[in-house]
Amino acid sequence: MKAKIKPLPEITWDELQQLTLDDKARCFNRSDRPLHILVAQQFDRPLLQELGDMATRIRQVAKSKQGMDFLGNLLSHKTAMLYFTQPSTRTFLSFHSACQILGMRTVEVRDTSTSSEMKGETQEDSIRTFSSFSDVIIMRSAIGGLAEKMAWMLSHTERPVPIVNAGSGKDQHPTQALLDIYTLQRSFEKRGGIDRKTVVFVGDLARGRTVRSLAYLLTNYERVKQVFIAPPALQIGKDILDHLKASGSEYELASDFEKVIPEADAIYMTRIQDEWDDKTGDSGKVDISKYSFAAEHLKLLQPHAVIMHPLPRRKEIAVEVDHDPRAVYWRQVRNGMWIRVALLAHIFDCSDSIRDYHGS
Repeated sequence: MKAKIKPLPEITWDELQQLTLDDKARCFNRSDRPLHILVAQQFDRPLLQELGDMATRIRQVAKSKQGMDFLGNLLSHKTAMLYFTQPSTRTFLSFHSACQILGMRTVEVRDTSTSSEMKGETQEDSIRTFSSFSDVIIMRSAIGGLAEKMAWMLSHTERPVPIVNAGSGKDQHPTQALLDIYTLQRSFEKRGGIDRKTVVFVGDLARGRTVRSLAYLLTNYERVKQVFIAPPALQIGKDILDHLKASGSEYELASDFEKVIPEADAIYMTRIQDEWDDKTGDSGKVDISKYSFAAEHLKLLQPHAVIMHPLPRRKEIAVEVDHDPRAVYWRQVRNGMWIRVALLAHIFDCSDSIRDYHGS
């Protein structure tokens, strides 16, 4: 039996920091619904399936003007704050578009030099100010743990609006992992789903928060093998490997990329994230050719397999690969918008309305 966890408004910051990620996830939920979206551990398999199914319903509803008008009225009384202080293209536009589809008004801060933080205002005071103007705060920051800290802080105020983590330092990026799972759901819906598939991660795995979050989510599925291919200094972290061991998941650390391509059902490419380097810039010395997908690798790839990438990319996937139907990274971008629409609908409890409309 799981130990009882105090709800977030009743727990101190120090107590929260003593919890495991699994126990934190229980704190961030209210009953069976997320209060804040902060870590991948908040999503179990039934919820992943529910959100994927809802995203597909929404995109079908959105094919008609009548359907778009319906969606655009669902949350027209709500406002979303987009607090993106770390550079972002896809995630920002994806959330912005998702809000628009549901009729939400948006306000934003994308550069703290234009905010009162330049006058010495703390981030806590800034976020509390934003909560006065909005019904949800979607945050992206280079500071690890900031979204969690702000969620805890708001939960101890009279206006505990939801915080959605849109990327937090090198920690997690749960909504990117959602769109990755949704892409895998759709890619393998005629091949038995995600169960019993082999997913190969390649590149900068130590600092790739998308990889960390997706690796967690994949443990919700049966007999998924995860293979991690990276330079030794950029290999997946011990905390992820410990989680895989604890969940009984099969995994492998490898160095020969070409050797594992034929066994892969999905290959998840990542760039070298040198924005996290110190002044020595050590990751710039990595021979990226060993961790790149070239056009000639297509002949090694199974016909049903898919090539994924969270983007942006550099040279780790040759542009010639873009034209192959197994390259789904542009599809991932669009999937991201739909799954975020589904997530916002779930947060604001209007999934039943969409389900009823879709079935009518």
